[in-house]
Amino acid sequence: MRLNNRNKAPVYNFVNTILLMTLLAGITAFLLEEYRFNVLGSESILFIIIPVVILGVYYLTGRQIFEYDSDGEAIHFKNRNIIPFLSRPLNDEFPKYKLIKYEVVSIVFIKRLYVTISSKNSGSTMLKYEISFLTRKEVNDLKLSLNKVVKANNEKKY
Repeated sequence: MRLNNRNKAPVYNFVNTILLMTLLAGITAFLLEEYRFNVLGSESILFIIIPVVILGVYYLTGRQIFEYDSDGEAIHFKNRNIIPFLSRPLNDEFPKYKLIKYEVVSIVFIKRLYVTISSKNSGSTMLKYEISFLTRKEVNDLKLSLNKVVKANNEKKY
């Protein structure tokens, strides 16, 4: 099964641009308020604080683009940010038989996928992917596909 949200990259770029423009407008409004009009007083700092908080939440939700491919004998995960210098992209590929278990954790706006695979050196390795920008249907499809692989691996053991 293949799953990706690359086609939503222009939407994420647009949201990013709007948020940055809002921050710039907030800084401009703060400077105008502080040095020219001086009507609001100390509350004028909210012109900067609110856009910074919203921008921070947007970036803390994780990497926007997630790709998953389980066709063939290998599973391929790719997770990257729309802004290349913001964080290092993740790119993992391993055989299906190495998948031990997975877990999807949701906390408010943040969704993460934890995948445990078997490893020669340490016994098992946990890989982490940010899936906050996937829809509920895409997350359910991902869970269904990973369940099939885990179930097939458990049947081979016994």
